[in-house]
Amino acid sequence: MCNGASSRAALTLASLHRLTGSEPLTILPLTLEPEATAQAHYKACDRLKLERKQRRMCRRDPGVAETLVEAVSMSALECQYQFRFERWNCTLEGRYRASLLKRGFKETAFLYAISSAGLTHALAKACSAGRMERCTCDEAPDLENREAWQWGGCGDNLKYSSKFVKEFLGRRSSKDLRARVDFHNNLVGVKVIKAGVETTCKCHGVSGSCTVRTCWRQLAPFHEVGKRLKHKYETALKVGSTTNEAAGEAGAISPPRGRATGTGGDPLPRTPELVHLDDSPSFCLAGRFSPGTAGRRCHREKNCESICCGRGHNTQSRVVTRPCQCQVRWCCYVECRQCTQREEVYTCKG
Repeated sequence: MCNGASSRAALTLASLHRLTGSEPLTILPLTLEPEATAQAHYKACDRLKLERKQRRMCRRDPGVAETLVEAVSMSALECQYQFRFERWNCTLEGRYRASLLKRGFKETAFLYAISSAGLTHALAKACSAGRMERCTCDEAPDLENREAWQWGGCGDNLKYSSKFVKEFLGRRSSKDLRARVDFHNNLVGVKVIKAGVETTCKCHGVSGSCTVRTCWRQLAPFHEVGKRLKHKYETALKVGSTTNEAAGEAGAISPPRGRATGTGGDPLPRTPELVHLDDSPSFCLAGRFSPGTAGRRCHREKNCESICCGRGHNTQSRVVTRPCQCQVRWCCYVECRQCTQREEVYTCKG
C-alpha cells in the first residue's frame, strides 16, 4: 500500500522503536563550547534518521533530539506494559515492527497513537523543565479570575508541544486513505493527552487564607495515557475498503452506521476513536508480525487459555529466594532475611 507524506512522517517516528529503552536520556555533552555543542546536536538529529523536514525541526532546538529519544523509549515501554498479558505483547524487534507498520491493524493504530502521545507528553514536560530553547512554561491567562486568583507555577506547555507534533508528523492527505488513517490515529494520541490535563492550585494568604491562589496545568501520568489508549484500541473502528491478506479475506468493509463515517463520505470518524483498515492476525504462531506465543509465560488463572491459543501450557516448579521480612535500621539501611519458596511457572506449549 502506498502511503502519503503524513504516513511516512509518522512511520519515521514509529520506526524509532528500534531503540531498546536503555539509552541514556541525556545524549548531549553539557560542557562543550557553543560550536561543539551545536555540532553534537546536529549529529544527534542525524543519528535519528529523520526526514528532511523533521531533521530541520530537530536542529532548530538542541532539546528536541534528546526529547525524541525520551519519547520513543517512554512510548515503547508503555506499549509493552499495556500488552504484557496479551498474545501480541508489543513485539517491536526488527522485521516484526516493519511488517506491522506496513499494515493497517489495530496494533498499528495503537503504535501511531502511543508514539504521538509520547512525543506530545515529553515535549510539554521538557518545556516546563527548561530543557528547550523555543518554549518555556505554559502561560494560561484563562486561569485568572475576578477574585485575584493568580496564574503561577510552571505548567506543562501542551500548546507548544501539540502544535510541534502535528507539524512534525505531517499534515493530512486528502487522497491516500492509509495516510489519513495514520494521521488520524496520531491525532487521537494528542487528544488523549489534552483530555488528561489537570489544573493544580496552591493557596497563599494571611493565616492560610486563599486570597491569592497559584495555579498551573499538569499532564496526567503517562501510565494513565497508556491505559486510555489501550481502551481505545479495544474499541477501535474498522473503516475503508481493503484486502485482508493477514486473515486470508477480501472484500469491502462497511463501517458501523453513525460511528465510523464522517461528513461528506469521509470514512474516518470525527470523534477521537482509533481506526484501522485490516483485521489483525491471531499472533498465535510465528510469522511476519510476531514470534508467536510458544514458550510465552502466562498466568494460569488469568490468560493461559487465551495466550496459548488452545495448545495448553507446561508447568514447571522451581525454588526461588527473595528478600523478605525487611526492617529499616536507624541509621541508615534496610535489613532483610532471605526467604526460599517454591513457585510454579506456566509457559505456552508449541
